[in-house]
Amino acid sequence: MLKIRSAELKHDDYIGKYVSIKGWIHRIRKQKENTFLLIRDDRGDIIQCIIDSSKTNNLTIESSIEIFGIVQKDPRAPEGGYELKANEINIFSISKNDYPIGEYQSLDLLLDKRHLAIRTRRMTMVSKIRSSVLHFSRKWFTDNDWIEVTAPIIVKGSVEGGSTLFPIKYFDENAYLSQSAQLYLEAMIFSLGPVWSITPSFRAEKSRTVRHLTEFLHLEAEAPWVSLDDLITIQEELVSYLIQNILKKNKKEFDFLKRNVSELEKISPPFDKITYEKAIDKLRNEGLTIIDRESSRLIEYGDDLSIESERLLTLNSSKPLFVIGYPLKIKPFYVKEEPSKEGVGLAADLLAPNGFGEITSGGIREDDLQKLEKRMVLEGLQKSNYEWYLDLRRYGSVPHGGFGLGIERLMRWILNLIDIKDTLPFPRTLRRIYP
Repeated sequence: MLKIRSAELKHDDYIGKYVSIKGWIHRIRKQKENTFLLIRDDRGDIIQCIIDSSKTNNLTIESSIEIFGIVQKDPRAPEGGYELKANEINIFSISKNDYPIGEYQSLDLLLDKRHLAIRTRRMTMVSKIRSSVLHFSRKWFTDNDWIEVTAPIIVKGSVEGGSTLFPIKYFDENAYLSQSAQLYLEAMIFSLGPVWSITPSFRAEKSRTVRHLTEFLHLEAEAPWVSLDDLITIQEELVSYLIQNILKKNKKEFDFLKRNVSELEKISPPFDKITYEKAIDKLRNEGLTIIDRESSRLIEYGDDLSIESERLLTLNSSKPLFVIGYPLKIKPFYVKEEPSKEGVGLAADLLAPNGFGEITSGGIREDDLQKLEKRMVLEGLQKSNYEWYLDLRRYGSVPHGGFGLGIERLMRWILNLIDIKDTLPFPRTLRRIYP
């Protein structure tokens, strides 16, 4: 007798063989003589099993069992035309008959019962694609001779601004949850060259949008002696590589999710590019207004790009769009000023097509000690918390830069999902920290 997963045995080589399948009862359809069970294995794949109804009296949805039988082919069988003609069941656990996750449930219930909702086939497919995103991210960086590193999650200072920090008590000191691994990656380029990491990042943003999480998975990369053009090329190659390889590896999952991948198949370098200044001109021509102290006004140079402005910039595009050259005043303290344009930063954000918004942010870091200290004063940062970071400019500073990519934002675009909470098993938002 063979023990095997559902997907493997859906092949003519197994017809007539006696096998066993372990899993959970996904669906039950009882008839007088026979009962049809859809068994979901531990990888989320299902196979139909037919067994004498007298052996299924106490079975319920989500009961865990091992079922034994002979593989046979029947074009009427769901998902592949193979099924198991079963004769024996070994029961591990009988599920209570009030399983709360049905075919149609409210979004709040699915979030409240997320520990059960992740068993749904939709969430299983999303999780498999998420796994591939991480796998191919690691492969791209490894194949291109970048070194993977780790950075601390508990920190003393901010990277993206103090208003979005989560404070914690660290013994007798005040500390925070990290907003980004960037500063630590900058330290590691001096001994390892190009480095990258995937770590959780935390932002205490009081945003209730479909693209904000308070905890997200952050892919970050940093390298010495690079230009902004170099960084743009790296991101183009990385994002294109991820998409093309995921489409090949996860075709079954994309098909199940009914994702039309025709536009994704065309993603390749170079991506579209626009300067921040031209982006503002375009938005003004579109008549985009913003709320400023409870009054509306037309967007103007110096305003940060909002969700709506990013949506308008990419609404009818098929390729990602780089917005380049933001004003320094709306970028963090470490962004380097463009030598030929006073007040403009060497920074670029990558916006996904069709209004999905920013998925990466990066640029060249300020490597001049005096300029960096001046920016820190203007930002009101406490210098003592950054002495180690300033040492990087005191002892052998070099031109360098990097970027960060939000894994969940990338997935939201790739999967064409409305809400970013559907891209990960246990989302953390302004209102949700359970389960």
